[in-house]
Amino acid sequence: MTKTAFFGMTVATGVLALTACSNDKPAEQSPQASQGSTTELLNVSYDVSRDFYKEYNELFTKHYATAEPAVKLSIKQSHGGSSKQALSIKNGLQADIATMNQGSDIELLADAKLVDANWRSAFANNAIPFTSTIVFLVRQGNPKGIKDWQDLTKSGTQIVIANPKTTGNGRYTFLAAYGYGLHTFSQDEQKTKEFAKALIGNVKVFENGGRAATTTFAQRNIGDVLITFENEANVIKGKFGNIDIVYPSYTINAENPVAVVKSVTDNKGTTKVATDYLAHLYSDEAQELAAKFYLRPSNPEILAKYSKQFPAMQTFFPTEVFGDWASIMKTYFSDGGVYDSLATQAQQP
Repeated sequence: MTKTAFFGMTVATGVLALTACSNDKPAEQSPQASQGSTTELLNVSYDVSRDFYKEYNELFTKHYATAEPAVKLSIKQSHGGSSKQALSIKNGLQADIATMNQGSDIELLADAKLVDANWRSAFANNAIPFTSTIVFLVRQGNPKGIKDWQDLTKSGTQIVIANPKTTGNGRYTFLAAYGYGLHTFSQDEQKTKEFAKALIGNVKVFENGGRAATTTFAQRNIGDVLITFENEANVIKGKFGNIDIVYPSYTINAENPVAVVKSVTDNKGTTKVATDYLAHLYSDEAQELAAKFYLRPSNPEILAKYSKQFPAMQTFFPTEVFGDWASIMKTYFSDGGVYDSLATQAQQP
């Protein structure tokens, strides 16, 4: 999607990746999980998590099989922009599990009474099993000399990002830049807005998801820099090898909240299996798997094991700087909000 068409856009249908697995164990056997039956779970997740969950499903299936060998487990995945996925669940997609990259997406489901209101206390670490952060991907050798956020405002620099109006990846990108501005300009809102407007003005492509942005930058070879999650950046570098990762001086922590969609699981009889699926994300083996995919584990001991892989960074959580997610969405991403205002100004000659 070009920069001239990112307002009021209709999000393209998210990519649906189906991964069939078999056999796993809930904390307590669910009504659906009777001998000889197949228990099906649908994990509706955000765009760039597909690779992690593909392997996690296999890991969880083996865990489940040790206690319930007679019960077959089939886990399906659906991936797309985080907010689009949450809206799909609200509109009737029969997800057992929601694994998003933005707290407001789970809150949307809680407000609709599809997820328990106390979802953050259902699992450890406020239901955040791992985090990521926002970094830059540049062409090999960093020909544009990009070292920090302000370098992205230089004339002639072409940026690729996911759309902040519709995706968690894009919102984290915008909030990371805006938070950097507030930090750098001593909370001066006007200077921060001028900085953010200049950065937005250099965006060549606003994509409909993080993985789509990856394709545009890495495969279509468009743009000088891709702003994306740290885990996605490392996956891209490992796959293509002709790009470099730049860690900015100050950036955002991206939470990855999870919840059981009880309105669905209570009806299907899969609540116990779905709960165990999410609880197992905190197991040592799942935390190790998260590190393999460059997601920062919530277990501090496992995170410390990978200190070379995860450089120490000065970071902030969005709720620490901008208020709760409801306030963030209203102030920055609602129609006519801060982002819309700056993007409109950036389009003017």
